[in-house]
Amino acid sequence: MQKIKTDLLVIGAGSGGLSVAAGAVQMGAKVVLLEDHKMGGDCLNYGCVPSKALIAAGKKAHAMRKTQFGVTGVDPKIDYAGAKDHVQAVIDTIAPVDSQERFEGLGVHVIRERGRFVDENTVQAGDHEITARRIVVATGSSPFVPPIPGLENVPYLTNESLWDLRDLPEHLLIVGGGPIGIEMAQAHLRLGSKVTVIEGEKAMGKDDPEMAAIVLDRMREEGVVIEEGALAEEITGKAGDITVKAKDGRVFKGSHLLMAVGRAANVKDLDLEKAGVKYSNRGIEVDASLRTSNKKVYAIGDVAGQLQFTHVAGYHAGVVIRSILFGLPSKAKQGHIPWATYTDPELAQVGLTEAQSKKEHGIYSEVYRFEFEENDRAIAEGKTTGLIKVMVAKGRPVGATIVGAGAGDLIGIWALAIANNMKMSQIAGMVAPYPTLGEVNKRAAGAYFSPRLFESDKVKKVVGFIQKYLP
Repeated sequence: MQKIKTDLLVIGAGSGGLSVAAGAVQMGAKVVLLEDHKMGGDCLNYGCVPSKALIAAGKKAHAMRKTQFGVTGVDPKIDYAGAKDHVQAVIDTIAPVDSQERFEGLGVHVIRERGRFVDENTVQAGDHEITARRIVVATGSSPFVPPIPGLENVPYLTNESLWDLRDLPEHLLIVGGGPIGIEMAQAHLRLGSKVTVIEGEKAMGKDDPEMAAIVLDRMREEGVVIEEGALAEEITGKAGDITVKAKDGRVFKGSHLLMAVGRAANVKDLDLEKAGVKYSNRGIEVDASLRTSNKKVYAIGDVAGQLQFTHVAGYHAGVVIRSILFGLPSKAKQGHIPWATYTDPELAQVGLTEAQSKKEHGIYSEVYRFEFEENDRAIAEGKTTGLIKVMVAKGRPVGATIVGAGAGDLIGIWALAIANNMKMSQIAGMVAPYPTLGEVNKRAAGAYFSPRLFESDKVKKVVGFIQKYLP
């Protein structure tokens, strides 16, 4: 057994773990990084990166079919395997940034073994026993597969195994109407599959219902069948012929099945009990500083049981580095964290939704809207389906929801505003280049001030007085 002593041990080489390791080693700490699977974790290999690459392929096919702007659409020849080659090429292009070679070049001691706790500050990984002053658990999450009767006897896909599929599904059944299911539904429909989404409650149920409806309506117009209130009760069949029976008696048949009902934190096989680290089915229990019940151990990203997004893991990394390396108080917040669903149109959110704002701020909650159909760039490019809603309380934005082209990029300014407790006047003071979609943010802020300036008798009287006596 090789014994190693280090300042910091990071378990998991996904986005969060890699950010901690890179930051810590470059600031002078001795760092050991454990990873028993693929460097880059879920985001690079199975999640954000491959899904957006496949979505891009679907967008290309969809654009070719449309007759628009004097250009006649054509029926594109789609090579699904070629689209998957594009996905792999994107992964391969990004992979060196997350590679073992790069991190070893930075000075990180990378060990490709699974780690298990031995005691409160010691982890065994293969024939290595690592004792560390501080330990960060960044093991992420995996697809959650519910125990639906019959599923164990039927071939099914998850967001991990989907990327190995080389033949286009004739009819893809997707159990789960959350972000993963909805994104993959639209991408596969555009690439030529028939698609049925089977959702036990409401599709995109965690989003603002008005904004989610805009996305779902577009998908239905394109041909995606979205069945809501259809709780899967039994799954039967074989490869190429699969049947999903819902609790209310509805029956859905297809050639392939994708399970997309959520994520489960990777807490198994860590022997967390031996380290005195408390956890549940949701993940490892942490305080505001992301510390566990063992003060020497931190948990970040998906395994910490909070928002499950790659950028959250990166944010968490910055929080724990401040605490571990400099001994300074550092707390993680969630109110300024944005997220997006990369459908067409995209849907993005930061802070409170309209309903949440009304509940939290009562009579002080105001909502200001601006339609994409009034934006000149959107009109020029035929991307007029969309809407921004900004929730304001006492002159400051407390939330924003955007559905429309580029919503994931547009939400950034509101994330900045909320993170820095900015006023609406500061957003209104921004000058956006013309013509850009970014003007929707400026116009939403303008909607806040318009009634205060143009519909105010007091303002009109002041202006009238000044004009009367101004030399």
